[in-house]
Amino acid sequence: MTLAVCATPIGNLDDVTLRVLAELRDAEVVLCEDTRRTRTLLARHGIDARLVSYHEHNEAARTAELLPRLEAGERMALVSDAGLPGVSDPGARIVRAALDAGVAVTVLPGASAVETALVASGLVGSGLGGAARYEFVGFLPRGAKALAELWSELGGRHWLVVAFESAQRLPATLRSLATADPEREAAVCRELTKRFEEVARGTAAELAARYAEPPKGEITLVLGPGSSVPDEAPALAAVAELVAAGVSRKQAAELVARLTGSSRNRLYRGSL
Repeated sequence: MTLAVCATPIGNLDDVTLRVLAELRDAEVVLCEDTRRTRTLLARHGIDARLVSYHEHNEAARTAELLPRLEAGERMALVSDAGLPGVSDPGARIVRAALDAGVAVTVLPGASAVETALVASGLVGSGLGGAARYEFVGFLPRGAKALAELWSELGGRHWLVVAFESAQRLPATLRSLATADPEREAAVCRELTKRFEEVARGTAAELAARYAEPPKGEITLVLGPGSSVPDEAPALAAVAELVAAGVSRKQAAELVARLTGSSRNRLYRGSL
């Protein structure tokens, strides 16, 4: 009894691993977000498989239906339309249920829009002394207020931020970002790995002007480190609380710095 979580191409159908193709051939059932999209991938590689839809609207019901079959020994593969199931795509529910039931779960990695965009952005290495730290926030929230709150939260981040956005909402999102932090470096990665792939780099203000109208395709947005200085009072308070609990000052400063992005040395000195 095995559930294989399989990464699929994010655009180019040839960007699939040999392990994933072998698993899709051998699986008794392939669970897929959109049977039409998956059938196109399978046809490209000469695979004939039994497909069952598994998407956000039937995820709970399908999990209840499929778990007994997994426990009975059926071999299943799980895919989404693109990338790895369970990361901003359906799949987490059945993975959790399978693990809780003692079913073996194996993950077959592959193409990733997040990591592809990070490298393509040219921003890796900026902030945190050149460390490649980043934060993935999934799909951006809708609405001006929610976006403004997010930019405020991310303004003090000293690391990269990656997000997904729809092409239709991209102009409004970039205008909102430019209002909050016009000089923040960013990259709009469009149609990654596809024929019309485009990576536009610049400040938030420059990108907002460039994308005044919605482009076509799928968008991954990469933000450079924020330009605002965060309020370190809460971080200093956290260091003081850890020290009072018996943690050494050095360890407390290192831990809080890692969690907040604040300077370890500043937190250490500020807590003295």
